[in-house]
Amino acid sequence: MSTQRFFLALLCFTFAFFSCKQKDGNSTQPMENKDSKMFSKSDIIPPIAVKIPKTIVTHGDTMVDNYFWMRLSDAQKNAQKPDEQTKKVLDYLTAENAYREKMMSHTDSFQNRLFEEIKGRIKQTDMSVPYKDNGYFYITRFEEGKEYAIHSRKKGSLEAQEEILLNVNNLAEGHEYYAVGGRTVSPDNKILAYSEDTVSRRQYTIRFKDLITGKNFDDVIPVTSGGITWGNDNKTIFYTKIDATLRSFKIYRHTLGTPVKNDQLIWHEKDETFSTFIYKTKSKKYLIIGSAATLSNEYQVLEADNPTGKFRMFQPRERKLEYGIDHYGDSWYIHTNKDDAQNFKIMVTPETATTKENWKDLMPYDKNIFIEGIDLFKDHMVISERKGGITQLRIRPWSGQDEHYVQFGEESYTTGTGINPDFETDLLRLDYTSLTTPNTTYDYNVKTKKLEKLKQQEVVGSFKAEDYVSERKMVKAQDGTMIPLSIVYKKGFKKVGSQPFLLFGYGSYGASMDPYFSSVRLSLLDRGFGFAIAHIRGGQEMGRQWYEDGKYLKKKNTFTDFIDCGDYLLNEKYVAKDKLFANGGSAGGLLMGAVMNMKPEIWKGIIAAVPFVDVINTMLDESIPLTTGEFDEWGNPKDKEYYAYMKSYSPYDNVEAKAYPATLVTTGYWDSQVQYWEPAKWVAKLRELKTDKNPLLMYCNMDTGHGGASGRFRRYRETAMEYAFLLDLAGLGED
Repeated sequence: MSTQRFFLALLCFTFAFFSCKQKDGNSTQPMENKDSKMFSKSDIIPPIAVKIPKTIVTHGDTMVDNYFWMRLSDAQKNAQKPDEQTKKVLDYLTAENAYREKMMSHTDSFQNRLFEEIKGRIKQTDMSVPYKDNGYFYITRFEEGKEYAIHSRKKGSLEAQEEILLNVNNLAEGHEYYAVGGRTVSPDNKILAYSEDTVSRRQYTIRFKDLITGKNFDDVIPVTSGGITWGNDNKTIFYTKIDATLRSFKIYRHTLGTPVKNDQLIWHEKDETFSTFIYKTKSKKYLIIGSAATLSNEYQVLEADNPTGKFRMFQPRERKLEYGIDHYGDSWYIHTNKDDAQNFKIMVTPETATTKENWKDLMPYDKNIFIEGIDLFKDHMVISERKGGITQLRIRPWSGQDEHYVQFGEESYTTGTGINPDFETDLLRLDYTSLTTPNTTYDYNVKTKKLEKLKQQEVVGSFKAEDYVSERKMVKAQDGTMIPLSIVYKKGFKKVGSQPFLLFGYGSYGASMDPYFSSVRLSLLDRGFGFAIAHIRGGQEMGRQWYEDGKYLKKKNTFTDFIDCGDYLLNEKYVAKDKLFANGGSAGGLLMGAVMNMKPEIWKGIIAAVPFVDVINTMLDESIPLTTGEFDEWGNPKDKEYYAYMKSYSPYDNVEAKAYPATLVTTGYWDSQVQYWEPAKWVAKLRELKTDKNPLLMYCNMDTGHGGASGRFRRYRETAMEYAFLLDLAGLGED
């Protein structure tokens, strides 16, 4: 399934205010929060966006969009001299930022303290657990006070001299935003290929560094997806070009040292609902070109020793046939939903007979186990599964003897395989976390069944895991479905309906929001907040049907599940009636917009990060990034049935003249996944129609895109701003 809008889902929380007062027995009105100074700043005039009506007729239905004018093209945004429309948009965004700054000015010192507090928990001088690949140990480390990573390696042993591959701090100099995309070393260990994005628009430039001389080659490849794959000849590389909508649509072959203009087009994915990519199998024997849509996959293969050869089809695409492939020995191993295996199964086929009629079951299908993927080793296979919503790792030796699961001794947690490039090893590198356990890296010996802790995220200061409590509850939804809810709070938290609480959700693209540790979150928990993740339909926490029941014409289940989780927290007295907050980002921002429209009275406040709220306009416009690839997620509004259903929940199209909770909306001017104009239009319409006096603020980062600020610490400036807003509205702010 598509997960392109997903990334930012974890843009963290915050905010707002709402108190409840019964009226006419079935509705509520917000009450002023006397503890928050924002509510007293009535003398600060909010920006009022100009209205320029644009009439849009679809299926005979007429809609008037007063704020359509806020949309700018890439050409307008990149022009050296802005035109009149661009000036008007920039003026509006600047005015919104200035308004937010004035409304929150009383929290400036508190924001600084929160930032230093969050930053202070992060170990400044730190290093990843090294992993070995092709004779070298690879390391990512950080130096005190530096924003970016240093990528290095050591030959043969960890006692060897360090070789710096990339010092990202140096590369980022002079850039407001800088991110490294792909990094991969040639098979002979002599050349590093890497990609960089200096705009935050997912348009990566590929460069090559000679690891002997330390100098870059002249070869520079612009406007790529960022991924790089080497042929086995140490001079041929493959990369993916992106089109105007940022869809990965062409695979090229480049020979190092030759003009980029002479690069060979290897594959053109012409179907606009598919994206394409390329990778090398773990066995290093094959290059794989993949094409992927929400409900279909297709692969082509070529021996990596013959990178100038012709790729051959593995299994042609079929609608609703999803599969992934990896190679070992004389066989291909296939992760697929073939034969109505909704929760997927593992099949195997001979190396020379790859079409689906040759595939044989390696493991019998079990509808109660959702298989997410596989990792292959010389003596065993590792299967990543979900059972009862919990992630698990199954060890399956090729001998068929002693199949077992890795045991952790905790009820609710998240685990997954880490970086495992080595085939011939009994050690599995894995990652582990829970709501109370910091991110931990283990080596698991599949023969002895022993876990060796290699590193646990150090939380600087007085943090003790035993000071916090996690719970897993099952919440009954409106249709009787039981929704998992992961909860964490600090010991001493009182379940008497007096505490503030933040509920987080996503619920799209089959992306599962598993329980994870966050040292940043401690700034809320230590001040009395509870926190929960609602594992609502639209993700895949409970298997593939969980996803199917939260998409297309069942999308509203996602929203009602989240509301039901909020009601549960209220009814079970985890939270005070006037202190329930909600947060979601990207498609989770759509969730926020929907629940605000559907049941505004239970939320004290909402933070909607980079929210996908203008559903109809975006999905009708195939020139916008991601649209064509997502018809199988939301439906195509050119179909009247889907249009009507989308319109019934699209946040922007359902804003009404009524009271809304306090709301903070964040966006990035260069966002390619949810364009800035969606949240900007939404805020303008909310401000026009809402009848309450609750704060409505927008933060537009003019230098970044979907993922927010780059850098190790700088991004937490925004988090501190959000937390200050949240805590102030909860009556826990500081002067």
